[in-house]
Amino acid sequence: MPHSLRIALRALGRHKLRTALTTLGMTIGVAAVITMVALGTGAQETVTDDVRSAGTNIIRVDAGNFTRGGEESKIATGLGAATTLTPDDAAAIGAMEGVKFSSSVVKLRGFVANGATREYLQILGTDASYPSLYGWRAARGKFFKASDVSGGAAVAVLGNGARDKLFGADANPVGRDIQIRDVTARVVAVVSGGDDDQMEMVFIPVAVLQRVLGISHIHSVVVAAAQAGDATRLSDDIKPLLRKRHHLDTDAAMARLRAGGLLGNQSPSSGSGGVPDDFTVKTQAAEALTKGLYTSVAAFVLANMPKVDQVNLEEMSGTLQRAGTTMTALLAAIAAISLVVGGIGIMNVMLVSVSERTREIGLRRAVGARQRDVLLQFLVEAVTLSCCGGLAGVIFGFAAAAVVTRVLEWPASVSPSAVALAFGIAAAIGVFFGFYPARRASRLDPIDALRYE
Repeated sequence: MPHSLRIALRALGRHKLRTALTTLGMTIGVAAVITMVALGTGAQETVTDDVRSAGTNIIRVDAGNFTRGGEESKIATGLGAATTLTPDDAAAIGAMEGVKFSSSVVKLRGFVANGATREYLQILGTDASYPSLYGWRAARGKFFKASDVSGGAAVAVLGNGARDKLFGADANPVGRDIQIRDVTARVVAVVSGGDDDQMEMVFIPVAVLQRVLGISHIHSVVVAAAQAGDATRLSDDIKPLLRKRHHLDTDAAMARLRAGGLLGNQSPSSGSGGVPDDFTVKTQAAEALTKGLYTSVAAFVLANMPKVDQVNLEEMSGTLQRAGTTMTALLAAIAAISLVVGGIGIMNVMLVSVSERTREIGLRRAVGARQRDVLLQFLVEAVTLSCCGGLAGVIFGFAAAAVVTRVLEWPASVSPSAVALAFGIAAAIGVFFGFYPARRASRLDPIDALRYE
């Protein structure tokens, strides 16, 4: 085999341009496969995240609670009046298993000014992860960063509705200043994609709004579950976590309750007879399904929420599986076309090489070379061509995936298994398409080959 490889390299080196153009076909094929697999894998991961978190994965934890509908229904609703919910609570919730994103929220409704233009808007103090909770993208600029939140930077992000009211329709306010009470904030982005109410809000770092209001607590924590079907389970896990952090199951808490109630509890009530929660946890699905319903109907719906989540998760899983199958079939078709084209090029060049070297083949057979020696020689040449093109294709594939990711901001993920598969297929293509020319060369009659002009 080493001897055949040296002969193959010498033969290929005689026609450098032809060899380069032949390997280019395989290079393009392998590079296309790796690029497509990388982009397809990235897209599939994005689709997976979107499908698993579509629609009903949001959970909201509000400070305070009261009970709607009396003791029979026990439908808790947070009013944000308690002062016991803190940024540390938000961090603890964000660290829970099954939580994808979380954000502290502080709310203020007040005037926002752009010069002489003043509008009465909802102002939300949030963490940098807030747009990721809802899958928003910045229409202009970029949402403020975690360092802006921790550093209390005076920056602001406008919903497109708030932008239209303050600066005019389709204006670009990025880089301009707005006034919120005594704070001058620089606009760094405009977001779109939410509902009308959300898009008429102004978003600033939570620490800035806490400073404006003179508070250290927060009003809410918004959580995105990694999977939509996990929302109810996760909301049930949040409750004991916060009860433990707020020391609500202690004798001291019970003593405070008997002495006059807990601050922020509008109507203390507990089915177990203990200290009631000083917070309220509600899923997006529960809120949407019970909106506008009579209390008894809403209580029935909430009792069946785990079943609703299970159906939702099964539907999402089915959709994800079908999307993955379709993506795999599409990539397989593209890979087959690209590599077959490269293989045909190799076969064509090897047939030309056999014709050009007929006298050489006859001479080798005349001095004792067997059919399998000639077959092996030309097969090694074909595989060498294919593998050289495959190696170059792997390099160009990585580069192309990186360029497309940077230019188009499309996620790409190149796995070692994809590289190994592409290189292995390139070698197999060389064997498959090189076998016929090699077999044809090995079957030439030595006498006729020597007479060939």
